[in-house]
Amino acid sequence: MSVLVGLCLALAVLAAWIGTLALWRLTTPLGRLHTVTFVNVAGGAALVLAAWLTDGLSPRALKCTAIWLATLLIGALLSHVTGHALHIRDGERR
Repeated sequence: MSVLVGLCLALAVLAAWIGTLALWRLTTPLGRLHTVTFVNVAGGAALVLAAWLTDGLSPRALKCTAIWLATLLIGALLSHVTGHALHIRDGERR
């Protein structure tokens, strides 16, 4: 069981590094916005899975899941609004 938890945590770190490399590689603001969303989804999912593998059905695992789901919802809304603002800003420059 501890090997699976370690793999989940390593996957979360890998997602963060992939996001870091993508931020360095991508040049457009919309591309960079996608990398932040990727890290939020992939890294958060790996951490939630690690919590469930460690604790099973427990209040702490449920809280981790609720926080991750709230972050997904708020992050999706924030990404959408930011992308729309970038789209409007780039349209005004032309």
